[in-house]
This record gives sequence, C-alpha cells and structure tokens, in this order.
Amino acid sequence: MSALRRLRNFWIPWVTMTLLACFSGAAAQASYRVTDLGRLHNWNLGCAMGLNDRGWTEIMEGNLPPGQQDSSTGKLLTGRVALDIDGLKIDLGTLGGRNSWTNYDGLNDRGQAAGFSETSVPDPNGEDICSFGTHLTCRPFLWQNGHMRALPTLGGNNGQASAINNRGQIAGFAENGIVDSTCPPGTTNNRIILPVLWEKGEAHPLPTVGSDPDGVAFGINNQGQATGYSGTCTLPNAVLWENGTATQLPDLGVPGALGNGINDQGQIIGQVVSADGTTAYAALWQNPQAITSLGTLPGDASSLGEGINNQGQAVGSTTDSSGDWSHAFIYQNGVMTDLNTLFPASSNLYATMANEINERGQIAGMAIVLNGPQAGEIHAFLATPVNESVGTSVADVARTHPKITLPANVGKQLLQRFGSGRFER
Repeated sequence: MSALRRLRNFWIPWVTMTLLACFSGAAAQASYRVTDLGRLHNWNLGCAMGLNDRGWTEIMEGNLPPGQQDSSTGKLLTGRVALDIDGLKIDLGTLGGRNSWTNYDGLNDRGQAAGFSETSVPDPNGEDICSFGTHLTCRPFLWQNGHMRALPTLGGNNGQASAINNRGQIAGFAENGIVDSTCPPGTTNNRIILPVLWEKGEAHPLPTVGSDPDGVAFGINNQGQATGYSGTCTLPNAVLWENGTATQLPDLGVPGALGNGINDQGQIIGQVVSADGTTAYAALWQNPQAITSLGTLPGDASSLGEGINNQGQAVGSTTDSSGDWSHAFIYQNGVMTDLNTLFPASSNLYATMANEINERGQIAGMAIVLNGPQAGEIHAFLATPVNESVGTSVADVARTHPKITLPANVGKQLLQRFGSGRFER
C-alpha cells in the first residue's frame, strides 16, 4: 500500500468490538510475538511512546555518537518524532528547529499525533523546555494529514502536548509567561506551567488544586477525563480532572505522586512515593479514593507505571539502584511480571521500558538489541500477544539485563515525563 493511501486511511474509523471480546478476559498470562521496529535514518535510539488500537506506534527517534548509546554522559545529537505504520516510517518533522520529541500516548486511532517541537526562535528568557540544550522555544504540536502545526500556549513562550484521545482532545501544559516564585534561584525553566486541554485548536486551561501555581496533564481518555499533577515548581501531587474540576488523588502520606495514564473506566496508572519517603513505585488508582502501590520487580529499586487499557492491564518500567532503566513489566490480576520472561529468545530484544498497552493487548516500548551488528543499540518494539508457548525466553538467555544506560538528557526527559526535568531544576 502506498504512503499516500495509508495517510488517507488515517481517517477511516477503526472498529475494535471483536478485538475487545477476544481480550476482555485478560486472565491468562500471554506470551508475545515481538517486532523490532528498526531505525529511522540509521539512528541508534528508538523508543515507542504512543500506540493506537491499529498497532501503529509513535516513536521518539534519536542519534548519539557511536559508542555513546551505552553511556550516561552520551550526547543526544538530534531527536525526531516518527510514526511506524505497519513498517512504514514517517518522520513528522519539526516546527522550524532541529528537533521534536514526544511524551506518552500521543497517537490516536485516527492517526493524529501530538508532541512538542523546537522552533527556530531562541527563547527570550533562556529556557530550554524541549531539553535539547538549544534554548530554542518549544511548542506543542498536532500532526495530521502529513502536516505539523503549533498549538497555542496561554500567553507564554513554551508548552508541550502529551496525550491525544479519539475525539482529538489533547492534554499537556503551557506557560503563561509569569515567573514561578516557587522555583529555586538559578532555575532555568522558571515560568509557571499550567495544565491544558486543547480542543479544536484552542487552549483551555485546567484548574490546579487549591493555590497550586503549576500543573501538567499527562493522560486523557476518550471520555475527556485527564490525569497528571498539580503542585509547585518542585513538588507534584497526582490529580484527576473531570467536568472542569481537579481532584487530588490519594498518596501514601508523602507528596510526589504522578498520574500518567487513564483508561475509559477512569482507572489511573502512575507513580507514588513510598510511605517512608525513600522510593518511588508504580501506582494504580482504581478510583479517586483508592490507591495501590505496585512495588517493583525483584532486584530492582523502583518502578514507574505508564500505560493502562480498558481491561485494567497496566504496563511500565523498573529501574535499578543506579537509576537506569532495568525491566519492562506488565501488571494484571494483581501480579507484576517481567516482560522479558514472556518474550521468546529469538526476539533478540531485552525490554527495559513498556510505555503503552492497547485494547488488543499489544505493548510498545524500548529494548536493547542483544546480538548482531546492531547489538547495544536501543530500539522501539511492538509486542503482540500469541497463544503458543514462549519456550526459551529472553530472560533465560540474558539473566542479567545488559548494562545500557540512556544519555543523561534522554533519561530526564523520560523520567520527568514532560521533558523539562522540572522537579530537578
């Protein structure tokens, strides 16, 4: 099928009822057929951050100097948002700068994509919201029909779009231009950021909780409910937005929780700080009053919940004691499972991040290539549930995950969700 035909098909409705019926039980643990989504422009970093029910992925693609993809001090030379549509790769381009990037869940079933991009204009306040070190203004974007256009802010210079639902509503944040008095002296990105819902090209600010100056909307479902955080420059608290009202979600007695994804049942996946204040764990809110800390995998130090589907299957990632990505996981029926134990050894990919799960049970994320000429590179993957036994798994072959560390600025963009490293500023 030609690229033009596929682009036209972005607007064909996608029917999932029979697929939902197939996966509605979600009781048995599946094994997976794993697709290496390859590389764009022969770059060596790929991470699938968005996934729709067609199995299309939104990928952040980057390039690092040879040999630096496994270094915590590696330099990200360039980054672009790309779509993978059944093997067809589309570079979405930029808004005039060199780089574009994305957060989680920025692709809907209509093929609309959201993210953020540098422009060619230096930020007059020296901010670096896109976090590429260029200090160019950073604008949220909507991409559709082969064209990227900037979304409006709330009067400031910068913003980021994160998730987009099937109604075309987009969740993210935008600056209003006012200096944030809660930021420590010397903070680079020091303007107030407000949670935003973009609809039909217009920016609608969402309320924060109480007197909180800042907020970010990370996830949105097809009902228009959104999740993210409300807080200050350095301290977030997880929140649910519904019908124009912000409701703070419960934590474990220590501030710092984040809501990352929300399904159509209103279940929220994210992260919470442990009761002793020492560790961050993936968390599941079954409703605005009930929280469950998911813990982490044996041998790992912390975890992050990232995506959840309508069957309540959740995915995320763990980190080791050094803060490096360690294992991708799926959480279902009260159990967290290392995805690598469900991947066949023939996949040649060791999954360190699972970012999204769709209604078909497909999972998208990031993995390390184990063997061959691309060994050590970081590739995006798509895992599809299958009925056959996994046999020998990747976990059996690589009992200790390869010591591959993302470059410092990439890690901050992933860990801090909206890319500006705001909580470390």
